[in-house]
Amino acid sequence: MGDSLFPVYNNFFIGNYQVAINEGYELQGLSVTDATERDCYVYRSHIALGNHQLVIDEITDESPTALRAVKLLATYKSRPHEREQCVATCQEWLSDEALAANANVQLISALVFAAEDNLVEAMKCCHTSLSLELMGLMIHLLVKMDRPELAEKHLRSMQAADDDATLTQLATAWVNLAQGGSKIQDAFYVYQELGDKYAWTSKLYNGSAACQMAMGRYDDAEKDLVEAINRDSKDPDTLQNLAVCALHLGKPTTRFLNQLKTLAPKPFAIEQLAAFEAQFDAAKAAYA
Repeated sequence: MGDSLFPVYNNFFIGNYQVAINEGYELQGLSVTDATERDCYVYRSHIALGNHQLVIDEITDESPTALRAVKLLATYKSRPHEREQCVATCQEWLSDEALAANANVQLISALVFAAEDNLVEAMKCCHTSLSLELMGLMIHLLVKMDRPELAEKHLRSMQAADDDATLTQLATAWVNLAQGGSKIQDAFYVYQELGDKYAWTSKLYNGSAACQMAMGRYDDAEKDLVEAINRDSKDPDTLQNLAVCALHLGKPTTRFLNQLKTLAPKPFAIEQLAAFEAQFDAAKAAYA
C-alpha cells in the first residue's frame, strides 16, 4: 500500500469512516493500482456508514475485480434475499486461480463467509496472508473462536510484517484482551494511544470500554460508551456493550435492547436473544 493512501486506510481501520471518504476524494494523481486501492477503502467506508446503494450504483461490471468484490459485500449486507447468490459468487471467484490471487477478493470472501458463520472457509481465505488485513482478520476469527494462543502465534507473523501499523496495534489489543489478566491493561493502553494519536471513534471507545469491563470498571466503561453513542447512535456494538454495562451497574437495559431491535440488518445478539426467549417460553409452557 502506498504511503499516500495512509490517511485513507488508517482512518478506515480506526472507524473514522467519513474522514476516510473525504481524504480519499482529495487524493489525485495516483497510479492505477493505488487509485483502485483508495476506491476500495472509500467504498468500504460507505458500506460501514450504511450507504450500500451508493456503492451498488457506482461500481459497474467493468470496474476492477477488487471493486466488484466490494460491490458484492454491499449487496450481501443490504439484500438478505441475495445472500445465497453472493456466497456462490465468492466460491466461484476463489476457484478461479487468477481471481483468487487478488487480496481483496480473498478479504471480501472471508468477510462474507465469517458473516455466514462459516469460519473454516473464512480462515482458508485468510491463510493466504496476501495482505496485512487478511492477517488481522485471521487473528480476529481466532479470538472469536476463543483460541488466543493461536491468535498470538499469527500476531507474531503480523508484527514481523509491519509492527508499527495501526492494524497490527489493534490486533495486539484483541489478543491481549482475549488472554486476560495483566494483558488487559496493555490492550487498554493501545486504544488510548490510538485515540490520542489519531482520533477517538466509536470503534476505539468500544475497544477501550471492553477493556474497562474486563477489569471490572463498569462506571468508566459506561463513560467511554456514552462518548461512542454520541458519535454513532446506531452502532450495534455500542448498544450491546451499553446493555451489558447497565446490567452490571443495576440499571435498566430495555432502551438499548429496543434500539437494537430497530436496526437492520438485525444484530446477531438480538437473534440470539429471541431464540433464548422462545426457549424460555417453551419451558415455561411445559410446566404451566
